[in-house]
Amino acid sequence: MNIAFAGLRHDHIYMLYNEAKNNPSYNIMGAFEADPKAKKCAEEQRGVVCNYNTYEDVLNDSDVDAVVLGGCFADRGGMAIKALLAGKHVIADKPLCTKLSELDEIERLAKETGKKVSAMFTMRFEKTVNALKNLAESGVLGEINAVTFGGQHPLAYGRRPDWYYEDGRHGGVITDIAIHGIDILKYALSLELGSVNGARCWNKYAYEHPDFEDSAQLMITMDNGAGVIGDVSYAIPDGIEFGLPYYWSFYVWGTHAVIDFNLHDNAMQCYISGNPKPLNVEIPEFKHEYLADFYRMVQGEDDVILPMDEVFKSMRDTLTIQKYADTQKN
Repeated sequence: MNIAFAGLRHDHIYMLYNEAKNNPSYNIMGAFEADPKAKKCAEEQRGVVCNYNTYEDVLNDSDVDAVVLGGCFADRGGMAIKALLAGKHVIADKPLCTKLSELDEIERLAKETGKKVSAMFTMRFEKTVNALKNLAESGVLGEINAVTFGGQHPLAYGRRPDWYYEDGRHGGVITDIAIHGIDILKYALSLELGSVNGARCWNKYAYEHPDFEDSAQLMITMDNGAGVIGDVSYAIPDGIEFGLPYYWSFYVWGTHAVIDFNLHDNAMQCYISGNPKPLNVEIPEFKHEYLADFYRMVQGEDDVILPMDEVFKSMRDTLTIQKYADTQKN
């Protein structure tokens, strides 16, 4: 598959670029970045060849099968729509878009054109998440009644791209971070959003940008009545960043058992009703990769880990929660 990158404004896109270089199913045709500073960084520090002068040049290249989007969050929805209209498959860093109206159009065009759309919900490919999925499907937990998750991230103030703090470019911290937690509820626990009970975003850490809401909490009810509480603030202390031991932490309470884990754990323990000793849960390696999964979806395989309809559903649920939070502003 021939792919071209459009937008190089976030570190995530370079992870995907390197994954594509190492996957024989993909051929990188080149890249486009409109911002001169970001383009220079991509070429000189990341080794990316920015050989397209405009986004239209990418879309007009008949040899390009799929466009990979990694620009400012608020730009991605419109760029995805243009790519679908040009007959291209779309891969986006998360979030896919920042507006429900954009998502409506992307979903409509994908169905109309038959092209595939995906977003980097890469936590589906983590071994701990899949260990949780296996446990939930085994019935050991019983019916899920409550979930608490912490998806705190480092703000890395002064090192994050400047566009984060520009009005309307970011799209909200729930849209940015909570998407992973919401998607795991669907993927690992088979839970769908029922209703939004509460959501709040506010500013605390980005003191020089008081209009940038860097903190967020949410309370939702799932379709089976389970309650979920989450915090997705940019709260990890500076210098610790992704080395925090409880990065992406989850507590899952079922009618028969409870389990807690952090994303990078190598061991999990489940406490089951009637047994004071914990069950040691095996965490096998998970060999599947995001881009390989997308390629299989384009080839028409049904048993993919991240189907397109679930990309749309998780994105829609997250944008719905973000919209609720936006309506609560004083």
